[in-house]
Amino acid sequence: MASSETYIKNKLDERKLLGTYRTLRPESTLTDFCSNDYLGFARSPILKSNIQNEIDTHPLSLNGATGSRLISGNIIYTEELERQIAAFHQSEAGLLFNSGYDANVGLFSSLPQKGDTIIHDELIHASIIDGARLSYANRYTFRHNDLDSLEAKLKQAKGICYVVIESVYSMDGDTPPIAEILKLTEQYGAHFIVDEAHAVGLYPSGLITHLGLQDRVFARVVTFGKALGCHGAIVLGSNLLREYLINFARAFIYTTAASFHQLAAVKMAYELLSQSATEIELLHQNISLFKQGVKHNNTYLLVNSDSAIQCILLNSNDNAKQAAQQLQAAGLDIRAILSPTVAKGSERIRICLHSYNTMEQIGLLTSTINTIIHAE
Repeated sequence: MASSETYIKNKLDERKLLGTYRTLRPESTLTDFCSNDYLGFARSPILKSNIQNEIDTHPLSLNGATGSRLISGNIIYTEELERQIAAFHQSEAGLLFNSGYDANVGLFSSLPQKGDTIIHDELIHASIIDGARLSYANRYTFRHNDLDSLEAKLKQAKGICYVVIESVYSMDGDTPPIAEILKLTEQYGAHFIVDEAHAVGLYPSGLITHLGLQDRVFARVVTFGKALGCHGAIVLGSNLLREYLINFARAFIYTTAASFHQLAAVKMAYELLSQSATEIELLHQNISLFKQGVKHNNTYLLVNSDSAIQCILLNSNDNAKQAAQQLQAAGLDIRAILSPTVAKGSERIRICLHSYNTMEQIGLLTSTINTIIHAE
């Protein structure tokens, strides 16, 4: 009988040989250009104080939820928070999940059934792919932001069809032609689902409400671990969808509910977001400053993005790792994104900009990048 230890070691050795071996790293003192903390909420002393004050006003709250929401873990505070968040995003209802991964797996594993069809962009979040696989529905991928490719897949769809995109893509940072995609889905009678993980904050309540399309979208997934600086997620949609997920989403049913501290953090983060016009404007200014500072290079392309996520394609794992090392040596915390996380040949450095990055920090960043990508 084969040894599991041998199998594990061989697989890890294979990753090392290919240069795709992953390791964990602790926090650093480098200037942050890699985190999803776009508005600085995760490090905000104001948010920390507000969370503590909210907890103090509920002295009978428990340290832990004690069980799933269907057993002992549901409280009035949670349901009120769901209604508040749904109203903020101009949605009829919402259901909280413990993470964005849980939300996507819960939604896509339970809603589409065998014989139905899920069509998603090729660069969609891994959690959506994992959920779709568990659903046993037919699953098609269309070329990134390609309307012709999407329509070809829509023509093949059977059963109930769900079209899934991100409003801001996590690895490229770009925005798809949302209105055109929505028009196609409506033309073919498909249901439109949008993951807004990286759009909330850049656009206060997300890109869908910014575009005024919320009433034509079947469901949205909003996560709290990016611009909101805390943890968890919500699926937004109709009351009917909420009740369905309570009954059929295993990622919701069979897990311990969020603690009161987590719920209080989310509530206070939304209150702070409503008062953060200055931080949002600073974020947009820093995005523009970065894009103006990077010199064009035909070999190492800057992906077209107006979001906080900016990527330079370096075409190999080795190039990406070397560039990241040079940037880190300059005091800038930027990580290489390697295949297989991204497709082979699209390895990159992924830069996350924030409202709290200074002009001097962005100047150092762009000058260092220009030195790297224009070095002969």
